[in-house]
This record gives sequence, C-alpha cells and structure tokens, in this order.
Amino acid sequence: MDFSSKRPIGVGLRSPHITEMITQQPHLGWLEIHSENYFNPHSLARQQLRQLRSHYPISCHGIGLSLGSADPLNLEHLQKLKQLVTETEPFLISDHLSWSSVDGQYFNDLLPLPYTEEALTNFCGKVMQVQDVLQRQMLIENPSSYLQFQHSTIPEWEFLMAVQQRTGCGLLLDLNNIYVSSFNHSFDCQTYLAAINPAVVQEIHLAGFIRKQQPQGEIWIDTHSQPVSDKVWRLYQQWIHCHGSDTPTLIEWDADIPPLAILLAEADKAQAIIDKESANVIISNHA
Repeated sequence: MDFSSKRPIGVGLRSPHITEMITQQPHLGWLEIHSENYFNPHSLARQQLRQLRSHYPISCHGIGLSLGSADPLNLEHLQKLKQLVTETEPFLISDHLSWSSVDGQYFNDLLPLPYTEEALTNFCGKVMQVQDVLQRQMLIENPSSYLQFQHSTIPEWEFLMAVQQRTGCGLLLDLNNIYVSSFNHSFDCQTYLAAINPAVVQEIHLAGFIRKQQPQGEIWIDTHSQPVSDKVWRLYQQWIHCHGSDTPTLIEWDADIPPLAILLAEADKAQAIIDKESANVIISNHA
C-alpha cells in the first residue's frame, strides 16, 4: 500500500497495540515498525505485520545498523533487513546518526558520534553501502544526546546536512530530539532548524521526554514515555507553517506504553495542526 499525503500522520506499531490495530484498523496514514523486531520471517510478529501491511503503508525504522561505528557493517543484519524490505516494500527506510557497537559487541543504546571529518567519512561510507545493498534510499535521523566530544569540529546540524549531501540519503527530522539536545548542550533550536534543507526532510518524529535531576544539574532524556510537550508541538507547527504539511509525521511512544486511544489522540493533535495550517494557507490565498 502506497503512502498518501492526505493523512500524513502515523504511529509507531508496538506489541501491546497490534491486536487492536488489526481488529479496529484506526484511521491513520501509516505505521512505523522497528525493523529488528520483524527480522524472523516465521514469527508471529511478521505474520501480524503481513496483515497490517494490507491496510497501512509501512515504514521500517532501524536501531541496529550502528552506522557510526568503526566496525564494518554487520552483513548478516543487513541481509535480514534486505529480506524484510523486499517482502514488506516499506515506503520509507531509516536509521540513526549514532553508533552502538565495538568489536562486534552491541550496546543497548544509540551513542553520539564525534563530529569530525574522519567520523563523517566513515558514516557516509556505511550509508552508501546500505543504500547499495538495499537498492533504496534511506533516511538518517538526528539523535538526542547527553554528552559531546571535545574534539568535535562540526556542529551536529552541519554534520547531518553533509551526510545528506555526500550520500543522497534523506533526513528524518526528530523535533523532540532537537529540543532535548538543545537544552542538554545549550544551543538554539532555531539555529538547528535553519540549517536543515526542508527539501530533503522526508519524515518527522514527535515524542515525549522526561526531566531528570543529576548531581551536575538537570538533564532531559528522550524516553518516548510521555505525551509530546507543548514546546515540541510549537516547533512542529512552525515547521508545518514554513514548509508545508505533506511530510509523513510519526508519533513515537516506546516506554510506559499507554492505551491505543491515547496514542491516537496524539496523532489527532498532529493532524489538527496540519488542518489549521492548511486552512490558513487557503484563507491567505483567497485574501
């Protein structure tokens, strides 16, 4: 099933909601899966995905390619992704500007890169290798981060755009990640957004975060366990106002997962912002 911009709002497909999704088929534009959860072609999850695939366009969002690692790509992992992509025919494929492995040992986290020319060259090589194997463009998502490398020489937003320009990948713009990182690293969200070419943004993520007190001060953590914050909704409204409403937008909720109705209500908020901005454009054109 192909994506239609008439209903650009989707939600992350999580196991507590799958049965309801199959039986109720709520009015959503699309669903996003964590690719690795569906690698086994004989699993119940894969069978359920086949059912949902007949009703919704699917996006495959990966968390395990470890594109920023100095390790070579895990070719077994990549072949499993290719098999999933071949069967599912997702309209988008994405992973993160991060790394998560050393010498073949994986961490349960998406770790930040040093933003240097060396890291940029390594990362771009991995992206091009994935795109070559899949014969598909992939999207790269900006991270949330809680530490920085002292030897970084490139701002994150410039690094991200350089990856896009060198590889031809698209961008997945996570507005919550920008907001969280802007607090943790004391930069201006507007500086980040102004550096991003909207023409290459092919997906937007919205999620919630928590504030946590540490001995060294407050830190914000991108937990995907809360409703989208008011400030992130405002960033989304700003983006839609400036750049239009056709970009697929995802509501992420991965921890402390609420009833499906709450997730759908968040999706409705995003749709309401799109509808309001679209109405304003129509009024402006007829003024």
